[in-house]
Amino acid sequence: MRAMPWNWTCLLSHLLMVGMGSSTLLTRQPAPLSQKQRSFVTFRGEPAEGFNHLVVDERTGHIYLGAVNRIYKLSSDLKVLVTHETGPDEDNPKCYPPRIVQTCNEPLTTTNNVNKMLLIDYKENRLIACGSLYQGICKLLRLEDLFKLGEPYHKKEHYLSGVNESGSVFGVIVSYSNLDDKLFIATAVDGKPEYFPTISSRKLTKNSEADGMFAYVFHDEFVASMIKIPSDTFTIIPDFDIYYVYGFSSGNFVYFLTLQPEMVSPPGSTTKEQVYTSKLVRLCKEDTAFNSYVEVPIGCERSGVEYRLLQAAYLSKAGAMLGRTLGVHPDDDLLFTVFSKGQKRKMKSLDESALCIFILKQINDRIKGRLQSCYRGEGTLDLAWLKVKDIPCSSALLTIDDNFCGLDMNAPLGVSDMVRGIPVFTEDRDRMTSVIAYVYKNHSLAFVGTKSGKLKKMPGTSLCPTLELQMGSQSHRATVTLEVLFSSCSSH
Repeated sequence: MRAMPWNWTCLLSHLLMVGMGSSTLLTRQPAPLSQKQRSFVTFRGEPAEGFNHLVVDERTGHIYLGAVNRIYKLSSDLKVLVTHETGPDEDNPKCYPPRIVQTCNEPLTTTNNVNKMLLIDYKENRLIACGSLYQGICKLLRLEDLFKLGEPYHKKEHYLSGVNESGSVFGVIVSYSNLDDKLFIATAVDGKPEYFPTISSRKLTKNSEADGMFAYVFHDEFVASMIKIPSDTFTIIPDFDIYYVYGFSSGNFVYFLTLQPEMVSPPGSTTKEQVYTSKLVRLCKEDTAFNSYVEVPIGCERSGVEYRLLQAAYLSKAGAMLGRTLGVHPDDDLLFTVFSKGQKRKMKSLDESALCIFILKQINDRIKGRLQSCYRGEGTLDLAWLKVKDIPCSSALLTIDDNFCGLDMNAPLGVSDMVRGIPVFTEDRDRMTSVIAYVYKNHSLAFVGTKSGKLKKMPGTSLCPTLELQMGSQSHRATVTLEVLFSSCSSH
């Protein structure tokens, strides 16, 4: 990221939108000011309107805000430039295909359109805005004026998710210079695996109205660029789903961070209980058959306390100072993560939380080791939710390097041993709910947002001391740009 003024807005946006829930308040600080001079520019949405997602155009600094029933384009100082209405409309979540395709016998009611995914397609200068209406169809809007370029809805591939919750869908765009881009989509399925794959790769055609928009990258009678949750899984865990928290691409791979329920036997017990496990999922960008699918459990521990429920994550570089401490290159990828304590609660997490760092290369090394052992015929595929029964690994003579993308054997694959992150900071009362990181003057700076609306600069990631600002009440978890924090750090 270049050190431009609008980039502070870009940095804060992740903290803001993850932490604020349904708040309708967006705040930034226009310029670095002294502690007593701080003033804020604020944008408020409609009273009944919630903000769901936010992205910043890294070329212009314009802000795109996905709200209930509306998409906003804002200037970097939060002035409304243009809006685009997305709802409400008559709908029923039981209508599949949606009523805009065929008549639905279910009773229709006026239904809000909750923004579930917002992505900038830089190559084609358009915004991909997906909502909760009509089984999760998407609009493609021109960045300049939010003019609708396309809204594919007539094929089943156009229905991305039937879950009516914001944050249930995560997308990662993989861009190519001479080919159409790909869109990796990960979503909870809400008990409807026959309609929605939990993870898939789709075509992003140059023409926004093309028939092949959002079609699977590959699909034949036996293989497709997707993974569905088998119906047998629901006989073991009736409410099974995969909840996607974060996604990104790095090198030759696409990654998603997830929460998944599983059944375990507590020590000394013969009965099983349901817990939630945080897992990282990895796929090769070029793998059209998803033979490269691997997942590995992740967590954190400090002073004997286990932090296992993933709340938020952010990918950043190590920077020279933190890289030296960790023994990695300044340009190596780090995952900054927030976990809450325990494993037994998902929706009502405990207030005890931890900020932890993962070195991405170490996770990849663990995955490579697991692939090598499996292809030596050791162990089972160890993916309980996808393979209800244990399937032994098969041996094969081949070299597995850092970029191995799987074969039509020993796949998909699970790693049984958890990768533990490096604990940086713990909080016992005001649960951390969001995180962002940035390299500034060779220092890796991490900021977290909390349940009560505080923004904290974390210790242990740079030489700058801990800073804390109250950004709003629990109902209005707004935040500001970070010039003041960075200018405060720069004096140390």
